[in-house]
Amino acid sequence: MLARFAETMQPEPRLLPDEDEEQLRDLLSRRCQLVGMITAEKNRRRRASAHVRAGIETHLGWLGEELAKLENEIRRRRNSNAVWEEKARLLESAPGVGAVVSTTLIGFLPELGTLGRRKISSLVGVAPFNCDSGVRKGRRAVWGGRAQVRGALYMSVMVGIRCNDQIRSFYKRLRKQGKPAKVALVACMRKLLTILNAMIRDHIPWQPESVNT
Repeated sequence: MLARFAETMQPEPRLLPDEDEEQLRDLLSRRCQLVGMITAEKNRRRRASAHVRAGIETHLGWLGEELAKLENEIRRRRNSNAVWEEKARLLESAPGVGAVVSTTLIGFLPELGTLGRRKISSLVGVAPFNCDSGVRKGRRAVWGGRAQVRGALYMSVMVGIRCNDQIRSFYKRLRKQGKPAKVALVACMRKLLTILNAMIRDHIPWQPESVNT
């Protein structure tokens, strides 16, 4: 069955992540877990009584220390790899892309710079697909892809709307055209991903005007 599936679909072969990549992903995943626990505890703290709040504060202190140690380890591992370090330098030249976003892209999207804009957008899950069935024409929608990368791109775009001229002007133009905020944000995520993909492909930092995609 698997052989017939492969013969029919002819999926593109992809290299398995090596040990360093696996370890980086594990550290990044653990970071997401810690951030989620910190957010949950802060939400509980707002509703907690005084005698419960003290325990939450203690737990938050411990979580903060663990997060700081983990981020130091992630930074150390990234900087010990010359290829990753160069990718991070290029990615972080883009306004709105910081160390967390660049390392997430390095860890969870090693294909960045090796695929075309349509394929990379589909891989991440920010490419719209038609939802048609027979004569019915549905709305285009995005689904699937790599949630960790989408989350990083979303945060980058939210920052970019304030400090990245290209992303801000693109977002405003879409909103003026009547696009809902969510649709405009996803389009900005796709645009940012496309530019970052070209930057890694061509080994050039962020330019005032969009690089050739």
